[in-house]
Amino acid sequence: MKVAFIIFDQMTTLDLIGAYDPLTRLKSMNILPEFEWDICSFTKEVTDDKGLRLFPDKVGETLVGYDLIFVPGGFGTRSLQFDRGFTDWLKTGSSAKLKVSVCTGALLLGSAGFLAGKRATTHPNAFGELETYCDTVVDQRVVDEGDVVTGRGVSSSIDLGLFLVERLAGVDARIRISKQMDYPYWCGS
Repeated sequence: MKVAFIIFDQMTTLDLIGAYDPLTRLKSMNILPEFEWDICSFTKEVTDDKGLRLFPDKVGETLVGYDLIFVPGGFGTRSLQFDRGFTDWLKTGSSAKLKVSVCTGALLLGSAGFLAGKRATTHPNAFGELETYCDTVVDQRVVDEGDVVTGRGVSSSIDLGLFLVERLAGVDARIRISKQMDYPYWCGS
């Protein structure tokens, strides 16, 4: 399994890290030793919404060949959803078996056409914006539509990450990783 974690200017880093941490433990805890990932960006320099600088592994390279594309949210999504260059780049990941977002990252999945005819969620402050991209906006922490999974607001990224761990490696893996993370909450299945 190969994952592209997408980063961009004005993203919310917790959106990314909340899911990145449990997912990458699939490898570090030897649950799925073949689990691989890259940090991917459309631009060379990325600064989050609080000024933290992030450095991508891959810049502007096609997203073809990834099994999972993960898109965080943040204020940067408000303009990126209308940025044709970014949207066309994100569309290169259309063959990924799983497209995932948390918070307003759903707006970016939507602008790429990945939410058409599907249920989705995002931060409650962006429910209205999301309506233009999907069939139904759902007020849940995690919404699974098969090839697309969306998470609600910032803190739901941890729940989303553990949900994906269970989906990829089973309940025992999710329990083991959540215990290692000392995360006593579970909002999934």
